[in-house]
Amino acid sequence: MKRFAIIGHPVAGSLSPRLFTAAYEGRYPYDLIDAPFDEAWERFLKDYHGINVTAPYKQDAFRAVEVLSDSARECGAVNLVVKAPDGLLHGYNTDVDGVVGAVRETGFQPSHTLIIGAGGAAMAAVVGSKILGSQTITIANRTYEKAAALAAAHSCEAVPLDEIGKLTPDLVIYTVPGDARSVPGVTGEPVPGVMPCVIPGLTGNLLRNAVVLEAEYKRPSLASAQCRQYISGLRWILHQAVAGYSLFTGEAPNLEALSRSIIC
Repeated sequence: MKRFAIIGHPVAGSLSPRLFTAAYEGRYPYDLIDAPFDEAWERFLKDYHGINVTAPYKQDAFRAVEVLSDSARECGAVNLVVKAPDGLLHGYNTDVDGVVGAVRETGFQPSHTLIIGAGGAAMAAVVGSKILGSQTITIANRTYEKAAALAAAHSCEAVPLDEIGKLTPDLVIYTVPGDARSVPGVTGEPVPGVMPCVIPGLTGNLLRNAVVLEAEYKRPSLASAQCRQYISGLRWILHQAVAGYSLFTGEAPNLEALSRSIIC
């Protein structure tokens, strides 16, 4: 029987086991492997057909696989690895599928995308925005040099974070993880379970006329923001899972069961 797992540190709070169990009604084992990368990788090679890869091992996996998908190569990161029939290790980046699927299901076609953040999720957001057909892609980050480096690598634009209020994007992809209160700025009204929006300039007209996709789903910062439409990070996770699990098994997962499993 094929076995699958997720590797990373930490992985205890991952939704992947729940999603994978729902996708195939528990027909395939799915484990959590929280260990140093070399140890986790050896366990994968010995016992598993495929793995999801989460932080901080996506770049390690990128270097370890033998065949890269186009999206993984563009992102410089791998979040899913499969032992393929050709005997080689194939690496993918289904974070990109998550971005594309979450936006496309709304029927919205972006023209100018603003990406806030410059980490792994932001890389996927850049590649996904290109696939979505966005004509202009702008990256902003607390550390401007990181935004500029990511923009240069993908022929995009970069602006200092405190200048985003001058922009008029129709899609904002917010990839700042966890507690955004560490970012200096003006807090909004607290909402139970929702982190306040505190990025300078990330209020008013900037969001009001934009569709907002947020990567963080456990403690989102922008779920209560006044915007054209808010897309939860749960939709990102859902579409990432649909793409990834098909690569794992060769079978289409149960989309209805996946959706019910995360109540989104």
